[in-house]
Amino acid sequence: MENSNLKGRILMEMEDLIAQSCPQQKVASDYETLHVAILKKHYNAADVSIDYHRRRVEMELVMDDKDYDPKKVNLYMPTLHVNLWFRNLRDFLKSCIDYDNKSLAFYASLLNSYTNKNRPLMTA
Repeated sequence: MENSNLKGRILMEMEDLIAQSCPQQKVASDYETLHVAILKKHYNAADVSIDYHRRRVEMELVMDDKDYDPKKVNLYMPTLHVNLWFRNLRDFLKSCIDYDNKSLAFYASLLNSYTNKNRPLMTA
């Protein structure tokens, strides 16, 4: 019961942070880093760039993880270039939130870094 409550709280806090990070005007650079981290996690992307004005996301998606070796320099990783258009940034980022335990741990670390900088944690 407590574990599902924690998962729900992490997801709710992530949605709140995404909503806070998507203003109508220019996006702050630390929030752009948040957006890139969410997209890299969801799409398994090696490189992400966001054009907020044109509502475009360009990414290099890693096609096959078996070539990755953390013990050596990876000179070749098969990637696919993707150019996505989004209508609403907040809805697009919310759709990229995954519910598995590994992703929830990643989101908890993101929340920890952003809530310590910007606002206090929501208490239940």
